[in-house]
Amino acid sequence: MAEKKMNLLADFPPVSTQQWMDKVTVDLKGADFNKKLVWKTNEGFNVQPFYRAENIESLKTKDSAPGAFPYVRGTKPGNEWLVRQNIDVVTVKEANAKALEILYKGVNSLGFKLKKEELSPEYIATLLEGIAADCVELNFCICVSKAAELATILTTYFKSKEFDVTKLHGSINFDPMNRMLLAGKELTKEQITEKAKATVLAAVGLPFYRVVTVNAKTLNNAGAFIYQELGYALAWGNEYLSLLVDAGVDTSMAAKKIKFNFGVGGNYFMEIAKFRAARMLWAMLVDAYQPACTKDDCKSTENGICKCAAKMRIHAETTTFNKTILDANVNMLRTQTEAMSATLGGVNSLTVLGYDSIFKPTDDFSERIARNQQLLLKEECHFDKVSDPAAGSYYVETLTNEIAAQAWKLFLEVEEQGGFFEAIASGKVQQAVKATAAGRLKSVSSRREILLGTNQFPNFNEIGGEKVQIQDAADCGCNHEGTEKLLPVRGASEFEALRFATEAAAKRPKAFMLTIGSLAMRLARAQFSCNFFACAGYEVVDNLGFETVEEGVKAALDAKADIIVLCSSDDEYATLAPAAYALSKGKTEFVVAGAPACTEELKAIGIEHFVNVKTNVLDFLKAFNQKLI
Repeated sequence: MAEKKMNLLADFPPVSTQQWMDKVTVDLKGADFNKKLVWKTNEGFNVQPFYRAENIESLKTKDSAPGAFPYVRGTKPGNEWLVRQNIDVVTVKEANAKALEILYKGVNSLGFKLKKEELSPEYIATLLEGIAADCVELNFCICVSKAAELATILTTYFKSKEFDVTKLHGSINFDPMNRMLLAGKELTKEQITEKAKATVLAAVGLPFYRVVTVNAKTLNNAGAFIYQELGYALAWGNEYLSLLVDAGVDTSMAAKKIKFNFGVGGNYFMEIAKFRAARMLWAMLVDAYQPACTKDDCKSTENGICKCAAKMRIHAETTTFNKTILDANVNMLRTQTEAMSATLGGVNSLTVLGYDSIFKPTDDFSERIARNQQLLLKEECHFDKVSDPAAGSYYVETLTNEIAAQAWKLFLEVEEQGGFFEAIASGKVQQAVKATAAGRLKSVSSRREILLGTNQFPNFNEIGGEKVQIQDAADCGCNHEGTEKLLPVRGASEFEALRFATEAAAKRPKAFMLTIGSLAMRLARAQFSCNFFACAGYEVVDNLGFETVEEGVKAALDAKADIIVLCSSDDEYATLAPAAYALSKGKTEFVVAGAPACTEELKAIGIEHFVNVKTNVLDFLKAFNQKLI
């Protein structure tokens, strides 16, 4: 057997960065490098078109090992993660039956949403009957007023069943500041501290249960940028940590009781980098508290400081911001890339939401697909076999450090202004995220941010409104008032409302493509315009072409078209558009597809409407809906 190893690069000379730049400059043919190839991100930094080893030479992240401080490459030596599915407990026996069923289908982490008024030892015993709590992660969501009581009941229950508490893993979603954001609940620091301390102390008997949660997914679903989600999450976690420490809770214990729930969006590489940066920054933050280690045989102690306390426990959930009601099967593609980002980023557990979860209760099919999306990554793609596969990537390492820098900058700003509690009590966080969401919604409306099937390439004949089942917003029944709310936002919602209005109208508007002249241009512009008007649910009539304007206008009027869209070349519009407009004036709406040089001349004769890549699709179609339906 040959032992000689091949070096595939041996026959190729090294290429310097300057040589690459020289080649790029030639290929750009005088175009500006920064304008053409540099990506100006929403996160506050620029992304270059290529990176090389020299770009990460000074970065310390590349020298980290999986499972080692500061945990940029993960808090565990491997990349195993837990497949989680959530259950809304309406009837406790039915919830128990469902939990037992899905545990046989690949799930190893359960999330229960509990009713506070039904909480009792019997309620929990029935819910967990037959579940091997030492073999599955158990997570509970309940009103913050009942979190300490729940921790006590769980401790007693597990003790009665003689479970080894060192094998029990799970969480209680105690997060009063999230209630302030979602429900406007007005709380004081003293109230939060009292309840948080009581919950932590009640869970002392469950050493691996995290009972104070940072629900950063709320920011993600509300439209926050990645650096905002991370920066605010750090300030959020630090607020809880400092409150607990000031209340007399041991620093190491306090840190080990905090869990982070992040959202994960569709920005593939950025999301991978976010999770890497999150672990690193939290480790640095906790380490600054110098938590003392209480174990004599701990292998993670350095000079008596507990490094284990600096491990961030991350649960990720696919975002709702980019999910759509229209062409909903595309949501499966979105959640798949999001699941890939989360798992490659090294999360501890992941929930993939059902593709239909935003418009109806999930059913067996959508839940099975969501579970199998994770199982596919494990069993077929072996994502769980390689620790931090992004490590060493010039691009991802750079993104990790850039995102970390922007998030840390925001964290420091929040701390300088009094901390996260003050920031949400004053509404600063809410206002910042809402401003970001408004900008993102504008990008969706103008197609700078694409939602396939909704604002681009819609299903022309889909009826979406009839499949929507309106659900009440989550609420625990408490009285809420005082704090500005930060509610979920979806990029597609305004387009969906537009299309549902068309569906409900007595008459569906019809857009007729008057294709004439240059074959290539008329076909391209007809295709663009068909997709454009179909975004509002209009009926579109495409054509192969007409010999004369008169023939085209007659065909449109015979078809009872509400809109005539002239599709031709820029050069031909100077003569074709005035002729077509004169024949259709007062009979239909008239639109020119494109942005010809003669636009001002055409406007001067009364032509008002032009559609092209710079048109704000949503605003344009809203105006037409007001006229036509």
